[in-house]
This record gives sequence, structure tokens and C-alpha cells, in this order.
Amino acid sequence: MTSAMQVLDQSVVVFSQNYLPLCRVNIKRAIVLLVTNKAEPLDFSTESGWEVHSPSLVLYVPKLIRLKIASIERMWKVPPVNRREVLRRDHHSCQYCGSSKHLTLDHVLPRCRGGQHTWDNVVAACERCNSRKGDRTPQEVGMPLRTKPKAPLHPTISFAEQFWIDVQANLE
Repeated sequence: MTSAMQVLDQSVVVFSQNYLPLCRVNIKRAIVLLVTNKAEPLDFSTESGWEVHSPSLVLYVPKLIRLKIASIERMWKVPPVNRREVLRRDHHSCQYCGSSKHLTLDHVLPRCRGGQHTWDNVVAACERCNSRKGDRTPQEVGMPLRTKPKAPLHPTISFAEQFWIDVQANLE
């Protein structure tokens, strides 16, 4: 049997009106959405949920809920290419050796050779790798990138991709 505190630590996946996974919310927020009739349980899952008891109500909270109200999508702009955002995208690790110490920004195609300061040309690099690479390309120095640099995705798209990857893994 699950204790009350364990139930409050759980989370619920919220779908849009047209069944797109939007985000994960804590169970308290899910209860508010259900009680105010802004969301409904989704029954296509074989997963169970939780029974939540209050003095006057017993509420079944499923692991998946669907919004009944139209959510106006906030505009999301691709963040600027700056140190903080590049380090966040690259998980605070050098894209050449994996180190997390003394990080700088490196232009994959050096600016002196026409490289732009864009999301697909800037990566996090430790000082050692950055100076070793110098004004050359990673191929010229034999320093392959760990991941291909690209602009960050909208948070909802990232969540939806990971949600479906997890669902697929559970089916196998």
C-alpha cells in the first residue's frame, strides 16, 4: 500500500485536447485540473492511478489526463546563442572530450574561416580542447564531436519525443 506522502510525490502526464503529450505535472496540480473540470481521465492506458481521499471526497487520479480546455500555446522563441544557453544544451560538458572543467565556447568552423555564431556552429569545449583545436576544423585535428550541434527544441516537443520513446520501450 502506498503512503500519502508517496502518492503526493507522484506525477501525471497531461495531454492536450488533441491527445498530444504536453508535460508532466505533480499530483496536486492534476487533482485541481480534474476537480475544476478542466481535465478528464484518459482510460486508454493499462496503467493504474491513485485513490486520493479528502474528508468529503474520494478521487481517482489516473496516470494520464487530457485537458478539456483549449490551451493557448505560448510563443516560444529559440533562445539566443550565448554561453549559458550553449552550456545548458551541451549538458555542461566538453563536446570533444566530455570534461566539465574550464568550459569555453568553440566555433566548429572557426570564425576566421567564415564560421557563424549560430546554434549549429557553436559548442561547449574545455580550454585544453579549444586551444588544441585552434583555428582548424574538428576533422583537420582528428577531434570528432560527441553530438551534432543544433538549436534547442521547444520544451513540449522534447517532452513528447521522450514520452513516446518511453512508451515504446515499455511495449518491447
